[in-house]
Amino acid sequence: MQYYPKKKLVLPEGYFINSSEFPLAKDLNKLLSDCGCETFPIKLLSEAIQKSNFFFTIQNETKDKLYAFVRVTSDKGLNANLWNLSAAKGKNQNLFYSILLQITLEKINREMPGCSISVQAPVSSFKSLEDIGFILDPNGIRVMGYKL
Repeated sequence: MQYYPKKKLVLPEGYFINSSEFPLAKDLNKLLSDCGCETFPIKLLSEAIQKSNFFFTIQNETKDKLYAFVRVTSDKGLNANLWNLSAAKGKNQNLFYSILLQITLEKINREMPGCSISVQAPVSSFKSLEDIGFILDPNGIRVMGYKL
């Protein structure tokens, strides 16, 4: 079964999704830190982004700032992994998470159908993950799966 969004989510005016310009690792580390996530050495994080199958960022047209990020790795057969899911704190945080998840799942469905999906995600993303259909482990283990 494929993922079908309930409704198409829309970014606030002035924000855009980017999947072609690699974000600076220092900017991503700042975003990760602000979300309470682990940060990484700049060189290793840059290599991880470049070696990913794809990534998405949310940025603002008027500010040179990274507002949300996710990257995907996959064997293109059985597994797709979402890494470094993060969104800036504020009134749009849940919307940013939901939009990243929606576009990421749509791309996985198109390009990697049938893959099991796992996510590395901060606690701040749990509501958006549940809303889109991910199941949090009931025993509190921080592992998630997407029911296809």
